[in-house]
Amino acid sequence: MLELAILGFLYEAPLHGYELRKRITALTGHVRPVGESTLYPAIKRLEKAGLLARETQPGTAAAPRHMLTLTPAGRRDLLRRLGEPDRLDVTDENRWFTLLAFLRHLPGEDEQAAVLRRRLTFLEEPASFFYDGERPLSAQELDDPFRRGILTIARATSAAELKWLRATLRSLE
Repeated sequence: MLELAILGFLYEAPLHGYELRKRITALTGHVRPVGESTLYPAIKRLEKAGLLARETQPGTAAAPRHMLTLTPAGRRDLLRRLGEPDRLDVTDENRWFTLLAFLRHLPGEDEQAAVLRRRLTFLEEPASFFYDGERPLSAQELDDPFRRGILTIARATSAAELKWLRATLRSLE
């Protein structure tokens, strides 16, 4: 997820590390805050893999800044990750939101629609956070008001996303 966010933001414009961290934190920070100890090793891995380049520029008032840019290989890698997401990228809500934030960069509407259809298929599968054996439990079947709340909120969120997915797929197809 972090690497996808790095590649996605750099696809849009070259950034220095601090600005990149601010943007990633705005996208995912409420769930998974991004610290320097996580971000900079990921940047180094991507740089070592040839997916991004670093250029030193003079700082405005302090030390030089390291501007990061996406290489052609980095652009191709981002498009591959967006077009061929792992199952977890489609099923985990936080990873899905990161993927969705950059899905517009896929060049074809048919490719975008294919990714959205995978999410739609996942959301249409019967599921719950709570089960009786193999059978998913509904909110009405739970005595615990807090667990019932989890399922009620999840159902409302899923209903809104399903509506959006179907409408967006219609517009893409």
